[in-house]
Amino acid sequence: MDDNEIRLFIEAALLAAGRPLSVDQIHGLFEADAAPEKPEIRKAVKGLIEEYETRGITIVEVASGFRMQIKSTMAERLHRLWEERPPRYSRALFETLALIAYRQPITRGEIEEIRGVSVSTNIIRSMLEREWVRVVGHRDVPGRPAMFGTTKQFLDYFGLKKLDDLPPLADLADWETLRVQLNLPAVEEEPGDEAVTAVITDLPVPGRFDDADELDDAVADGSGSDAVDPEDAEAERSPGADTVTALTEERGFEEIVATEWPEPVDADESGDLDTDKDIDISASGG
Repeated sequence: MDDNEIRLFIEAALLAAGRPLSVDQIHGLFEADAAPEKPEIRKAVKGLIEEYETRGITIVEVASGFRMQIKSTMAERLHRLWEERPPRYSRALFETLALIAYRQPITRGEIEEIRGVSVSTNIIRSMLEREWVRVVGHRDVPGRPAMFGTTKQFLDYFGLKKLDDLPPLADLADWETLRVQLNLPAVEEEPGDEAVTAVITDLPVPGRFDDADELDDAVADGSGSDAVDPEDAEAERSPGADTVTALTEERGFEEIVATEWPEPVDADESGDLDTDKDIDISASGG
């Protein structure tokens, strides 16, 4: 099989799959006696990516492999092709998701401390059900609150290969910049919505992952803790959480700024982070 045949086969496979394919998966699609070496597959995919630069479709590398998709510049103009309306999410959900993505591993209480308002139960449940986030461990403080981190599905959905591909926080001056950089869908504001200042940068949030590479590895292989389903995560809440109204769910933020953050709490010390407080993203890869 020559180089051109390899490229044609890979192109057809990516189109037919409708999902990301890893190099190993692509390799497994070839007949055993005609399968190219994996470096040849990568070379062929690179050639396809270059070939598609002037087309309306593209091939992107995400956490799970390579995926064929329409270019983001074409997505809004083709929305009439899809009969089902994409799910709509509040700005508060995207803000919470951004905090988890940038400051993971992070607890619900820490998110609320940063945002200054309660985090809706529906927001946590929605992100868990979408498999954008998962419980990666528990903070070693009294109450052992769950710590949340992003998943491989999060990276795939937002067209990212690894966490380092997230736009630098220094470039995110406000909500609209964050929305554009992460290719988030527009959200509707409810009348009377209040701006909530969000604090994402310069927060020394302690956790089990010391750097992005270590966390990327945990996201990729699913390690970090035993699997926890939404019901278990729900059990982490403090009594009385259901009394918080849904109003806070729709609140967003206007500006990302740096501010003070409580000192890390050691396992043998008491502190305000011992329990989580009472609580109340479509993209190009969606």
